Amino acid sequence: MSTSDLAGVGLPDAQALAQLANQFFSALPGSAPSGLAAPTGLPAGLSHLSSPTAAHPFAVPSVASGQQGLPSGVPHAAGYEGVPSVPTVTSPGQVPPSFSGDLPLDAQATNPASRTAGVQPILTLNPLDWGLPSDTALRDVLALRSPDRSAALPTTGAGPSFYFLDAGFNGLGGAGGQPPGLQVPGQVSGQLARPLSPQAQGFAPPFDVNLVRRDFPVLQERVNGRPLIWLDNAATTHKPQSVIDRIAYFYAHENSNIHRAAHELAARATDAYEAAREKCRGFLNARSTNEVVFVRGTTEAINLVAKSWGQANVRAGDEVIVSHLEHHANIVPWQQLCAATGAKLRVIPVDDDGQVLLDEYAKLLGPRTKLVSFTQVSNALGTVTPAKQIVAMAHSAGAKVLVDGAQSVSHMRADVIDLDCDWFVFSGHKVFGPTGIGVLYGKEAILNETPPWQGGGNMIKDVTFEHTEYHDAPSRFEAGTGNIADAVGLGAAIDYVQKLGIDHIGAYEHQLLLYATRLLKDVPGLKLIGTAPDKAAVLSFTLQGYQTEEVGAALNKEGIAVRSGHHCAQPILRRFGLEATVRPSLAFYNTCAEIDTLVGMLHKLAGGKRLRHT
Repeated sequence: MSTSDLAGVGLPDAQALAQLANQFFSALPGSAPSGLAAPTGLPAGLSHLSSPTAAHPFAVPSVASGQQGLPSGVPHAAGYEGVPSVPTVTSPGQVPPSFSGDLPLDAQATNPASRTAGVQPILTLNPLDWGLPSDTALRDVLALRSPDRSAALPTTGAGPSFYFLDAGFNGLGGAGGQPPGLQVPGQVSGQLARPLSPQAQGFAPPFDVNLVRRDFPVLQERVNGRPLIWLDNAATTHKPQSVIDRIAYFYAHENSNIHRAAHELAARATDAYEAAREKCRGFLNARSTNEVVFVRGTTEAINLVAKSWGQANVRAGDEVIVSHLEHHANIVPWQQLCAATGAKLRVIPVDDDGQVLLDEYAKLLGPRTKLVSFTQVSNALGTVTPAKQIVAMAHSAGAKVLVDGAQSVSHMRADVIDLDCDWFVFSGHKVFGPTGIGVLYGKEAILNETPPWQGGGNMIKDVTFEHTEYHDAPSRFEAGTGNIADAVGLGAAIDYVQKLGIDHIGAYEHQLLLYATRLLKDVPGLKLIGTAPDKAAVLSFTLQGYQTEEVGAALNKEGIAVRSGHHCAQPILRRFGLEATVRPSLAFYNTCAEIDTLVGMLHKLAGGKRLRHT
């Protein structure tokens, strides 16, 4: 699109717009661009999500803490004041309703009206809303794509070139929604054959990935001289600056043990810790904070249930059911329990696409079934299991159910009331929070009937040498000094995710997954493993002539981080006759351009001299 075209539709002169935008994007994260007044009341480095700007109309205003010297939204001894969440955009062109910020996030979570049916409306966004290619455009691109994907997009001619101008003002990573290296049908002399981007038409997506990426410092890293492309999100996700800042603030201003002291810092630390528990409660839609137990992560949460409830309730002849999709952390604890009690471990099989076979599952259920434990999303294949149906079928047989949400919480809404599961577990580092912290949700009655698995301080009401009386949940399962700072950091991560909107995140990632899947299918010798219709943003593949570690090493030389190996899920890979796969996994800060770089490297490997036919 030329400068005259822009003027014809009433948009600013391209040169002027470029200068203004360049001025904005040259600013450091959390600082005001040159010529713009910095928002007041914000600590240094706070995310752009915390304060609305012209560049980010969907940003959320901060709520002043009311206590001098504390950053807004930070819990403190005088009481916690939350941050309102982003209004959900349900269709293109919809303007978000105004809101005053009077209702804190925590209050919204407990407001019965906000929990009608337990979920927000399903988004109706299409690919163009995100600046991603439509299905038709993608087919045209793939039909004409050069095998080595090395061709560059034409420049826009004389004058300065800025990525958001070359991209048709979409600002979503990749040119006009089409990644670098793809010749766009009908594009001649810098003119795009498709209509103006959604932003130019007056609609902005719920979030701008380029602005979001500025919140994650590690994405500015270079690896082997190349910009880091992080496609190992199923292993761990990166942390926004707001999470990093919140942890640093805790250690600088609130550091203390909790619950047991009368001094000011103990009160601040306790408030911060319990505020984080409330955020986790709202995130999961649990009924009470008494149902939220802080643990080190998913692995510890599953072991807690196996070694407390399991040892108290599972007997010889009982049966524990898991699926073929499970991570080792949801296999080994149950094997250990069965070995100790004489119970039997049974496995739900999967089909050739990686979907659980519900008919076969039904045959496994019976009067001996004591527990069903399964993953909501496979870490190795990305398969989304029919969790609600699996839970209901188990309950109909009189069994308890644990849902492993480690891989699902960063992609889809978690609602434990809707699932009706007895336990739900996840790790903080899988959802943009710190490592070493996670959550065990359990129905309150079950938790209070379960003996604690560790003894010590903080979990007792009274101790004599003859008898100990334990607290109810959650304290009965939090013996000793917990990971207080990282629990607070997890609360900040949940704030970040809630502000973006988990439904918005899922919609964006789904389009990226479709885009990546279609491009990967075109790589010679590449075989995708796990092709279930309902998938989260996880891909697994093998490449003919290469060991998976060779592919991982070659990609690493280009700054691309993927996982290669068995992904702690050997049984499901062996179901497909494999010991290892290459696994790129996506998050909302990834872009089409990054996927294009990945696929371009795979084409080079597939067509290279080192190809070895097996």
